[in-house]
Amino acid sequence: MISENGDQLGVKPLAEAKRLAQGANMDLVLMSPNAKPAVAKIMDYGKYKFDLQKKDREARKKQKTFTVKEVRLSPTIEENDFNTKLNNARKFLTKGDKVKVSLRFRGRAITHKEIGKEVLDKAAEQLKDVATVTTRPKMDGRSMFLMLDPINDNKK
Repeated sequence: MISENGDQLGVKPLAEAKRLAQGANMDLVLMSPNAKPAVAKIMDYGKYKFDLQKKDREARKKQKTFTVKEVRLSPTIEENDFNTKLNNARKFLTKGDKVKVSLRFRGRAITHKEIGKEVLDKAAEQLKDVATVTTRPKMDGRSMFLMLDPINDNKK
């Protein structure tokens, strides 16, 4: 048993532990029920729960959340359209978002998967200054996609 200020009170029977907690006008909380003997602590349980929630909120504030933006291409995309899509992807990456570059095959274009792979490789090559490739180009049904993560400046 542990007192409200952290002192170890030793092994106590349950009735005496409850009496000590009521005397201190606090709760008796079972901290480690599986330990032999079980460890109980005298504390204000409401304040304890509040502090845990507060720590959880602080941890969530500090964590970085990523959103995944998607840029869609086609295997027969023209140069200007390709550059426009790449500029959008570059903008997303500099903001800190992940980018999924997807390429949709229509009709008989799926017989030339190598063309689609070349387009995705070209996109990855042109964005290598702001992104790293996390997933190499791979097929998923009639689509081929590539995942890019922004390069963190704090790693340099």
